[in-house]
Amino acid sequence: MEEAINCWKYKKSLPGHNRYDRSDTIINSFAEKSKEILHDNLVGVYLHGSAVMGCYNPEKSDIDLIVVVKDTMSDAVKRSYMDMVVELNGKGPAKGIEMSIVKQSVCKPFVYPTPFELHFSVAHLEWYGKNPDDYILKMKGEDKDIAAHFTIITHRGKCIYGAPIKDVFADVPVQDYIDSIWNDIADAEKGILIL
Repeated sequence: MEEAINCWKYKKSLPGHNRYDRSDTIINSFAEKSKEILHDNLVGVYLHGSAVMGCYNPEKSDIDLIVVVKDTMSDAVKRSYMDMVVELNGKGPAKGIEMSIVKQSVCKPFVYPTPFELHFSVAHLEWYGKNPDDYILKMKGEDKDIAAHFTIITHRGKCIYGAPIKDVFADVPVQDYIDSIWNDIADAEKGILIL
């Protein structure tokens, strides 16, 4: 596990880094607490995104994680898990933690759009804080973005804990990956500021 952790430690050589980055500690804690909460249901915790692409910046980035489980999680387990994620999110980088939990059965063979059991990002922090029961009930479904995440995992990802990537994830078909990216940028023009 130590080899995987080294990929996102604070690097003084990168411009814009002027504070200690605690992401390595947060990711280690995330994996340890995932084991405590999910027990034998946990297949693995996998890092993707800027941390594995070489462009992670704690001032501007989030920590991107995919958690793979064997079976459906109960609402009580989801609540415990979310409480842990929210706690660690508060200690994280500028954009916090973004994570999705998926069942192993949708990873290999790959299912698209990909069903997920639970998702979190800072965009949902207020919803969870105000009504955790509603969040747990409704935060599941399908997400086309997961195809892009799995592609990064299979090409550049890091296994933080659990089964090796090659044993858990199938290659994502190119057409699913392209559709995932197009879906992600479909409304991008509305969000671009022209200076």
